[in-house]
Amino acid sequence: MKKLLILDRDGTIILEPEDFQIDSLEKLKFYPQVFRFLYQIQVEMNYEFVMVTNQDGLGTDSFPEETFHPAHQKMLKTFENEGITFSNILIDKTFESENAPTRKPRTGLLTKYIDNPAYDLKNSVVVGDRLTDIQLAQNLGAKGILISSQELGLEEKEKLESTLILQTESWEKIYRFLQKQNGRQAKIQRKTLETSIEIFLNLDEKKAPNIQTGIGFFNHMLEQLGHHAQIELQIQARGDLHIDEHHTVEDVAIALGQAFREALGSKKGIERYGFYNLVMDEAKAEVALDFSGRSYLVWKNQFNRERVGEMPTEMVKHFFHSFAEHAACTLHVDCVGENDHHKIEAIFKGFARAVKMAIQVTHEAIPSTKGTI
Repeated sequence: MKKLLILDRDGTIILEPEDFQIDSLEKLKFYPQVFRFLYQIQVEMNYEFVMVTNQDGLGTDSFPEETFHPAHQKMLKTFENEGITFSNILIDKTFESENAPTRKPRTGLLTKYIDNPAYDLKNSVVVGDRLTDIQLAQNLGAKGILISSQELGLEEKEKLESTLILQTESWEKIYRFLQKQNGRQAKIQRKTLETSIEIFLNLDEKKAPNIQTGIGFFNHMLEQLGHHAQIELQIQARGDLHIDEHHTVEDVAIALGQAFREALGSKKGIERYGFYNLVMDEAKAEVALDFSGRSYLVWKNQFNRERVGEMPTEMVKHFFHSFAEHAACTLHVDCVGENDHHKIEAIFKGFARAVKMAIQVTHEAIPSTKGTI
């Protein structure tokens, strides 16, 4: 289902003049930072942009069409040049006194989206500078963001409490807020007779990792992943360690791979490929990965010790094999060195840095000539 970002025009993406009519090119001024952050929202988040605007008396003697369209078209062309496109431009031309069903906050202009199974209005957002924009969101069953410094009265707050999710004058704050709401996240719970795994992953948030697996060295390696990939990673795992470490390591890898696959979603705009050469004293790890939708592991490495701490060294390869299988990625790991602790840590850090590169959102397209991954 598609989510809409329904945008008011005057006072929201362009500045509104004192006479409330943008009827010349000289009056056309853009809201600060709107290009940068609307572009990032369009590239990073799964919103379809729709513009809805009341233009009082457009087409009458008080506001002739020929004075409106030059500035309006210039505005649209400027946004297009910055990579920002609107799927629909909806303009109500009536006066407020007419009480037309098409005038915000009424929903007459948006009937094609209402009760349409292709659209997710519950998770859509209306952004505007007036309370009528938030009331429109309420009438649609959507959420609203108010661009205003005006203090709302108690009665207004109570009426709009379930609809108004943010009030600000900053497009950066709107972007940051929506990023958290729509971040590339996944919450995975995997329970078997052998283990219970809970993972929360957010690819767009940088937070100190919180890892508890019952295996000290494994915790330390997963912390390296969270820290060096600059992601939010929380893992709580309980397993049958009284038997051995195999099931815990394997099931964490399975759940973590599933989390990455879910959080990456369609993979729209990501770099897709990541690679890193990382040295740790005498050890050097070369890690390359491709979130290709195909699972493959190429492993060129041997360990001398049976364990590092409580972690069996044979489980390092098995961890990456299980991750690659369930993340649907291709992964190549080549490591040389003498100290097994250094080698394993170099592998995890190199893997983290490769992940950081691959998950970056740098463009708009699916990174494949097939059009899908």
